[in-house]
Amino acid sequence: MNKTSTLFLAMIFFMAIFSVQGQETESYTLEDIIARAKAQSPAALRADTRRENRYWYYRLYRANFNPQLRLEGTLPQYSQAFNNVTQPDGTIEFREVRQNLVDLELGLRQVISPTGGTISVNSSTNRFDNFLSVDGSNQTRWSGVPVNVNLNQPIFAFNPYKWDRKIEPIRFEESKREFVEEMEDISQFVAEMFFDFLVAQVNLDIATKNLENSEAILQIERGRYNIGTTYEDKLLQVELQVLKAKQGVAQARLDMEARSLRLKSYIGLNEAVNLNLALPNDIPEFEVNVEEAIEYAFQNRSDAISFERQRMEAQAEVAQARGDRFQMNLNASYGYNKAALMWGEIYNNPNTQALVNLSIQVPILDWGRNKARMSIARSNQKLTEYEIDQEIINFEQEIFTRVRNFIMLKDRLEITKTSDEVADKRYEISFRRYQSGNVSITDLGIAQEDKDINRRQYIESLRDYWTAYYELRKLTLYDFENNQLLYTPDMSFQQE
Repeated sequence: MNKTSTLFLAMIFFMAIFSVQGQETESYTLEDIIARAKAQSPAALRADTRRENRYWYYRLYRANFNPQLRLEGTLPQYSQAFNNVTQPDGTIEFREVRQNLVDLELGLRQVISPTGGTISVNSSTNRFDNFLSVDGSNQTRWSGVPVNVNLNQPIFAFNPYKWDRKIEPIRFEESKREFVEEMEDISQFVAEMFFDFLVAQVNLDIATKNLENSEAILQIERGRYNIGTTYEDKLLQVELQVLKAKQGVAQARLDMEARSLRLKSYIGLNEAVNLNLALPNDIPEFEVNVEEAIEYAFQNRSDAISFERQRMEAQAEVAQARGDRFQMNLNASYGYNKAALMWGEIYNNPNTQALVNLSIQVPILDWGRNKARMSIARSNQKLTEYEIDQEIINFEQEIFTRVRNFIMLKDRLEITKTSDEVADKRYEISFRRYQSGNVSITDLGIAQEDKDINRRQYIESLRDYWTAYYELRKLTLYDFENNQLLYTPDMSFQQE
């Protein structure tokens, strides 16, 4: 390698060192990372947007039961053509038509949710212009309805408003619980990424410490080789260990950078910031009872409330199939109307306007169509009931399994923590004995390997414990550490 290449590589090396030194390092605990993920991560923002979307769907449902003031009309309807006009003797004459029609209607409409009908109060005005009127006759005519009350009432029909009042509040309540579950799902997911990075961080610490120890051992073996108390093959063995330790440090640093980038990207942290994660050694002391966990799950989870919604939806399908067997509709209106040559005259002494119409549509012979429709609806209702019963069993079994698994993980954590402390102490003793010549390099390598294995097992136990803890929170929506519900029906939301 020439001098120019050597100088170039040296410049890159020092630039990398200064770049790393110039980066800001921030320390985070597991709670800090989870709080940041819930507040700023793209997943949290998506969950909040879905919650807002569901809220406005609920507002739309509620608005359907409020009065609606509507303005309808045609402005204008102009036509110019030759139309065929049938004469009294049956012949057809083609007459030129050039006219304009303007009509406006203002109405206040209200849904009658208990019966499924609608009632409205309306007022309308119509203007007709005949541009080809004979000289001396009025070109413009007016007609209008000063006031009209209209009732449209289906009889024995499916009432969607009645079922919406039962189903939609449950659906909205379900959506609010789903939002809290999504937040807990984020907690669980970011906890996994936290420990992915923490494992890489611990692996780098282990690799760095092993490199330091290997270099110290190499110095000892060189000293012994120089005075003739050891052989060259042992010295070469230690040199090989140093090279492997350097490779281990490089690989551990690469793994940590990849997992750091993944974690920072998820929580929305600047890529230039160096992360330093604190090991969550403090394990909270609390007990989880299986029966209480199942009770909290049925009390709080969205799945539990969705069982009721699914049953009601199946009942609504049966009611709709029953209402489709025949159709009967009552349409009644009462008000006043009048035609005049001037607009103001249509409001002077208007005439009474009344209409009653009862329409009916009953199938006489439908070859079993209605029976099949009812049978399908009832069959779907039975299937829904069977599926809900099975889901309840699976629901309880999942909670039971997760609680038992969490308890076992807590016991395992205590064991691996003690094993980590014992293995670390054993290695320190072995290293001191090796320095005094009472332990071989092979036994020291075994002690070092045991130390590293037990350290990693302890970190893995911490990962399994905390991810299981946040999974249990998500499954029950209950904080067992602080003995409080994560969701209550009276929780306030921003839009409300």
